Amino acid sequence: MITAIVMIEADIDRIPDVAEAIAAIDGVSEVYSVTGTIDLIAMVRVRRHEELAEIIPGRVNRVPGVLSSDTHIAFGAYSQHDLESAFSLGMD
Repeated sequence: MITAIVMIEADIDRIPDVAEAIAAIDGVSEVYSVTGTIDLIAMVRVRRHEELAEIIPGRVNRVPGVLSSDTHIAFGAYSQHDLESAFSLGMD
């Protein structure tokens, strides 16, 4: 499985709509609203590199409200830790 981390700058007034539209794209496993210089982080997981070209520039970057994106392809995973539990720490 190939994982790409896509950092997205979005129109501030449309962030929730942009996030939902991106989350609905096949191949996008999660979308996080984050603090900092970017607005959203999307995790894209595919079987072939060619699929990244279809999903990221072909679909994600064309969502109305996406201003720019920066994609990082993961070389490897060092933890199989459950993402849901990692992002829910301290949230009782």
